[in-house]
Amino acid sequence: MIKNFVQELQWRGMVHDAMPNTEEHLMEAIRSAYVGFDPTADSLHIGNLVPIMLLAHFQRAGHKPVALVGGATGMIGDPSGKSSERNLLDEKTLRHNQECVRKQLSQFLDFTSGAENEAVMVNNYDWMKEFSFLDFIRDVGKHITVNYMMAKDSVKNRLSGESADGMSFTEFTYQLVQGYDFLHLYQNNECTLQMGGSDQWGNITTGTELIRRIGGGKGYALTCPLITKSDGSKFGKSEGGNVWLDAKRTSPYKFYQYWLNTSDEDAEKYIKIFTFLTQEEIETLISLHKEAPHQRALQKKLAEEVTLTVHGEEALENAVKASTILFGKSTGADLKALDEATFLDVFEGVPQAEVAVSEIEEGLDIIGALAEKTGFLKSNGEARRALKENSISVNKEKVTDDFKITKEHLIDNKFVLLQRGKKNYFIIKVI
Repeated sequence: MIKNFVQELQWRGMVHDAMPNTEEHLMEAIRSAYVGFDPTADSLHIGNLVPIMLLAHFQRAGHKPVALVGGATGMIGDPSGKSSERNLLDEKTLRHNQECVRKQLSQFLDFTSGAENEAVMVNNYDWMKEFSFLDFIRDVGKHITVNYMMAKDSVKNRLSGESADGMSFTEFTYQLVQGYDFLHLYQNNECTLQMGGSDQWGNITTGTELIRRIGGGKGYALTCPLITKSDGSKFGKSEGGNVWLDAKRTSPYKFYQYWLNTSDEDAEKYIKIFTFLTQEEIETLISLHKEAPHQRALQKKLAEEVTLTVHGEEALENAVKASTILFGKSTGADLKALDEATFLDVFEGVPQAEVAVSEIEEGLDIIGALAEKTGFLKSNGEARRALKENSISVNKEKVTDDFKITKEHLIDNKFVLLQRGKKNYFIIKVI
């Protein structure tokens, strides 16, 4: 049964522009739509989540999503929103990146059930690599005027921008290559809709123009707003750069924290865009949040839902546990459950000192561990006073002055966490 896809996007705030009659076209029968993904890295990042969610909602509405990996266009570079050309990649790297992207998309899309609306992945390099330059300008280029191409915002912005280099012919032709993708998918995959961010409108409509002029048919376009943060900073960036979907690039703990730390205003917007919760569930959550904003119900639910979808249940549980370590009533057992990457993420910026493994094997007395061996506290006398005040913990457990640190106290076989009071942390790294 087909559901109203456009209506679903509208209440979620995910429609910026749509061609006339797009909604009616999608209600008539099962349709195919595509979104393009840039394969210049072996992981997508949360900036890609909006187009991913477009495809996921499209499939849930009963339609067939097509994920296009831009192997050919990735070799050129899209001028939309860019101020310079990107690095060009070789085919082997692109194929590897494509496989990584497919794996990440499969967390959101069904590629394998055999259903009529099963998702497919295509790579535009497969049909562009045999296309000679002469054939392309004869069969495609002659149908679109330079005036038409110059009128696109993505071109105008680059030509009138601050860059002294202007815009290369390679980038200028990008919209023709992307437009041809739409024509190719229209002719070979019965694809009638292309979706993307609002900055893609010009490229998408070039495709609908080629479908009209060469294919004698009608293509549709739908774009979503570009996501912004209420404080004006860029969505999808943290202090360390991109927030990636790959756990090796951005740990599930850091991923979870990114969503947990969103403002109230952003959380209300993001929970509609980045989760599959129903309108009723979201309205209830928003009401709850307004009654007790300090409990951050919206942020918690947002962080849980997105982390669960991207990284799975176990990673979510570990991220939640790790999040309580700094602020909640966690135990030594919770700490011991952390792997090295998560431990270092949680205690990022905490000072460290190295101690030889032989000292731990013999049993390192707590006063030496606090002062002489690490410099955490200034002197043995200060260490004794702190122990007397009962303000010292090792791995979140209070200790006395006769305590010794041994191998059994090691976190992931190499760390010990010292703590004075509530917020003063120090890490011993055993080498």
